[in-house]
Amino acid sequence: MRVTFPHMGTLWLVLRALLENFGHTVVVPPAISSHTISLGARHSPECVCLPFKVNMGNFLEAAALGADTVVMAGGAGPCRLGFYATSQLEILRDLGIDLKMLVLEPPKNSVWELGGIISPLTNGATTVELVRNLHFAFELCKALDRVERTLSELRAVQATPVACDRAWEKALHLFGQVRDVSHLRQTEHQATELLSKVQRRDTAEPLRVALVGEIYVLIEPSVNLHLEKRLGDMGVAVFRSTYVSDWVSAHLIPNPRALLYARKLKSKARPYLRGFVGGHGLETIGKSVIYGEQGVWHHSGHAANLYAGDCSAEHFTNGEPAFRGADYDAGV
Repeated sequence: MRVTFPHMGTLWLVLRALLENFGHTVVVPPAISSHTISLGARHSPECVCLPFKVNMGNFLEAAALGADTVVMAGGAGPCRLGFYATSQLEILRDLGIDLKMLVLEPPKNSVWELGGIISPLTNGATTVELVRNLHFAFELCKALDRVERTLSELRAVQATPVACDRAWEKALHLFGQVRDVSHLRQTEHQATELLSKVQRRDTAEPLRVALVGEIYVLIEPSVNLHLEKRLGDMGVAVFRSTYVSDWVSAHLIPNPRALLYARKLKSKARPYLRGFVGGHGLETIGKSVIYGEQGVWHHSGHAANLYAGDCSAEHFTNGEPAFRGADYDAGV
């Protein structure tokens, strides 16, 4: 199989490593560009959400490079993510493009179901190899997110505007070479060292902005117009509410801590939104309240609510931030 997948932040590094460890040829889609978006939009329903259109562009560009199989996440509930694969497969067939679609649905009862869900991709790997490869992929995901969290705060105080960008590019190159846990720790240390060498300027406490909203728009820089970088270059410390490993912990490899946090989000959001509306509407409100309680919004703090165009859940919650901001004396 020549396998591809949609872009979403640093997820491509994790999926490439995982699939190569299972012996597949990986076709990484070109970086998202205006051509990607226009191509996907041209072949998508007009009123479908933006992530659908960008994903379509990824698949069409990857197919042109020889990909024959797509791996993507599934979903449930009001969010239209659960319909992506079926709809996109029909569109691709209408265009005469023969791509297989493998959808990774969240386990319903136990994390051990994950082995069965990804079995079409394992190439006959043993149970030991399966566990080892999944463990490495999850650890790589978490390591990338830890370094990126540091990067988002460091940009606000970097002495040279491009210093963080150069360090991040070198870090991504290092992470891209790793294929096992034994070398991952050393690579993360090297990446952290690269960031620690970035010169900092003496400055007063920077303006702080918490980014909340729909996960895809939060994580994919090409879709949010590189908002984190632009804010950081302006001297703003950014606190992004969601990273790739957060989604994996909550949906693919659930753990007690993630489940408890999900309950906490529902509790915090209840005064403003009582039920699940799909997308990340409930999480958007719950995390905004938590940021307010943690003091992120104090001392000139603000929150930015990013939502995907035509995302029904985010339209539903778009009217709520003003109430949340008023409660914590913050701009939204």
